[in-house]
Amino acid sequence: MATIAFLGTGVMGVGMAGSLMRAGHDLRVYNRTAEKALPLVRAGATIELTPRATANGADAIFAMVADDEASEDVWLGHDGALAADLAPGTICVECSTLSHAWVQQLEKAVRADGHAYIDCPVTGYPHMAEAGELTLLVGADDVELERARPYLDTLSTGIIHFGGVGTGTAYKLMINLMGAVQIAATAEGLAIAEKAGLDRDTVVDAICKGAAASPQVVRNAGLMAAGNFDKDVTFTGALRLKDVRYAMAFAEAMNMNPPFGSVAADAFSTQVEQGWGALSESKIVDVLAKLTEKS
Repeated sequence: MATIAFLGTGVMGVGMAGSLMRAGHDLRVYNRTAEKALPLVRAGATIELTPRATANGADAIFAMVADDEASEDVWLGHDGALAADLAPGTICVECSTLSHAWVQQLEKAVRADGHAYIDCPVTGYPHMAEAGELTLLVGADDVELERARPYLDTLSTGIIHFGGVGTGTAYKLMINLMGAVQIAATAEGLAIAEKAGLDRDTVVDAICKGAAASPQVVRNAGLMAAGNFDKDVTFTGALRLKDVRYAMAFAEAMNMNPPFGSVAADAFSTQVEQGWGALSESKIVDVLAKLTEKS
């Protein structure tokens, strides 16, 4: 079995790291808020104070953090993972949803140090991370992917290889932008239905059985109907806005301006500006209820 460093044990990372440990690997973990790693420590993982200490001598390094800034800190910071004592060719797997530009920069830094880089954002929910049932959206060199596959298989029921580094992130940004548009459209539809005097629960049931249903629509319509925006939050409005902004920046770099993405960005920006960024992304239903009102 291998020694694995896992950087970032938040909502998704804690389950992913646990899957690797249950597969028999020696697990070392780091998280800015150490308390979030305690379930792994109680299960047998070793917690370290810095990414550098976590990565020292590791066979593979995984990161699952919130954004570009956090990724840069855990990899390239003063005590970042790339400052550790690493064997040439160490497998570096970045699972976070990041900007395309940053992924390209990070790959260059990893390769400059003589290591392998796997662009590996994920799709799935926390219970799927814990069960090793994620889908991995991979951009990687064929040979490096095969070297990493034994670890990746532990985390997933499916690996979709889109091409070289950056292609996994390109897909993840595209699909998350689509998700944002779907969520905003669901909220808008519910606002119209409520204005028409329709019962929200009945409307949600009908949506989930109809042609407009998708897993994203079904999940968020139910959350919008329940209205418990601060309980068991798996994806916040602030994280959704971050993903939309990264996707829009990637589109702009390709000389594109997605109109529906722009509308979704404005809606989630309003959610965050209202002070609701830490609440569920489904809180956007209250934003759209106001935005659809004529002044």
